[in-house]
Amino acid sequence: MAIQAEAFARAGLMGNPSDGYNGKTISFVIREFSANVHLVASDQLEFLPNVQDRPQYHSIREFQDSIRHNGYYGAERLLKATLIRFMAYCEKRSIELHDRNFTLNYGSTIPRRVGMAGSSALITATMRCLLEFFEVDMPNPELADLIWRTENEELGIASGLQDRVIQVYEGCVFMDFSKNIMNEHGHGQYEELDLDLLPNLFIAYRLGLTEGSEVFHSNIRERWEKGDQQIIDAMEQFAGLAQEAYDLMQAGAADEVGPLMDQNFELRKSLYTLSPGDLAMVEMARSVGAHCKFSGSGGAIVGTYEDEDMFEILDNEFLDIDVVLVKPTIEEDLEGEYY
Repeated sequence: MAIQAEAFARAGLMGNPSDGYNGKTISFVIREFSANVHLVASDQLEFLPNVQDRPQYHSIREFQDSIRHNGYYGAERLLKATLIRFMAYCEKRSIELHDRNFTLNYGSTIPRRVGMAGSSALITATMRCLLEFFEVDMPNPELADLIWRTENEELGIASGLQDRVIQVYEGCVFMDFSKNIMNEHGHGQYEELDLDLLPNLFIAYRLGLTEGSEVFHSNIRERWEKGDQQIIDAMEQFAGLAQEAYDLMQAGAADEVGPLMDQNFELRKSLYTLSPGDLAMVEMARSVGAHCKFSGSGGAIVGTYEDEDMFEILDNEFLDIDVVLVKPTIEEDLEGEYY
């Protein structure tokens, strides 16, 4: 028995990072990049290491390069934590499981440390394998919540809620995490959007490492929990921008969404110290008339462009600063483009 599952990279179109603070966001998947997990029945339970988990290297230089690109922690811990949380979920609900063993291995094409939710994608793909292998049904809202708890509680990686929701639902989703909704349902309210309502979108990301989201989110959470009014007000503004973007798209005014992305970025800039490389991406995009914001915790941006001429100019400008430009595929069976 062999099972294959995947989950895609994501971009926060509007409202992030308010998803972790009872806010609202709009997100979409990027099908050009995915995490893939393969499960096969076996005599023993086994986790096969990927190249970033390997214990052997050809040279010290190769070891140094691996640490620079992958960090000190490989992704095997994500698969193990997912299994632990899945078993706990089933035990709590008295779901009987068979006792057959399996082997898990994985791969990912999602660029690392550029805020595209690569970790949660691996957890999502692993969870899908386990659900199929053990023949367990789980509603999408519960699945997204379990994936979030795996990363946030089991592994201690601070993160918002949007990543798992969009990776479970796919497409483009408007998410409302308002306190009253969360208290009533135990999860947010999710609406899948018509992709024809979206503006022309691009993704651009830096080649090279930036800080992971666990670093990005750390201080903001503490300030929010202490009642810092600046943070509380900012999260409400982020949520308001997501709602406004949703309303515009529903009204057929997608061309008016771009300036809201600029507002989202400027608000974020007022709260965080941003890296020069990330600022350069934003400034470059704006210099040719595009609108943009961070797609996640830093290292990548999502933006809107007017036409193909502007997109071609963006491509040429980004090449000069080692930035990769992608026209994202959101819908299944449509091919995107790399530049």
